[in-house]
Amino acid sequence: MTLNVFNTDTEVLAALAAYFADRAKEAIEAKDRFAVALSGGSSPKKLHELLVSEYRDIIEWNKVFFFFGDERDVPLTDSQSNYLMAKQTLFDPLGIDPAHVFPVQTDLGAEEAAKQYTEKIADFFDGEKAEFDLIILGLGDNSHTASLFPHTSVLHDESASVQALYIDEVKMNRITFTAPLINNAEHIAFLVYGQGKAEAVKHILEDDTNVEEYPAQLIKSTDVQWFLDDPAASALQKR
Repeated sequence: MTLNVFNTDTEVLAALAAYFADRAKEAIEAKDRFAVALSGGSSPKKLHELLVSEYRDIIEWNKVFFFFGDERDVPLTDSQSNYLMAKQTLFDPLGIDPAHVFPVQTDLGAEEAAKQYTEKIADFFDGEKAEFDLIILGLGDNSHTASLFPHTSVLHDESASVQALYIDEVKMNRITFTAPLINNAEHIAFLVYGQGKAEAVKHILEDDTNVEEYPAQLIKSTDVQWFLDDPAASALQKR
């Protein structure tokens, strides 16, 4: 696990965009494709805009394949859809081939959508270990990541799969990568900025293990990079 702490959110986003580009170059040189799972929420919007403006001609976008670490159980045209946000801020501006984008088919219902997405990922990796080149994650102020929310049964799912769950906290069904599927990734990057995330960051990185309360503690892989600004890192004792 590596901490990358910067003075401002602008610097955080610039660093993560550069990291994204480096991982893309590395993967494309090694296997002629880059498989990435995107994060939802509001934080990645600025990252997408930066990738579009600064890396349009640097990354071989025709060799990038996009998945989603989690999705809300809403139509893909709904304003709350993670897919729609990425489509508007990344895919459309870059002219990404729709065949390279794998949205969660929420019109099937959460359970069936999760099952189909697990199968779609297995097909993409030809039945081999589902090892994404990069998974980008956010962090909620309640210490959740993807849709791994506190006190939900998915926290104890040991399969590398996609699961559906109802989250009472937000009164909504969600579809999410399990922790084992996330941990299969070659590289994982947390994008976290703002004072409001400081306590959650401390819980994940420095408190005793309690995955029921702090689900993002489940994310442990060979290369986990945290991209933080000073306010988000302000509660940490060790920097």
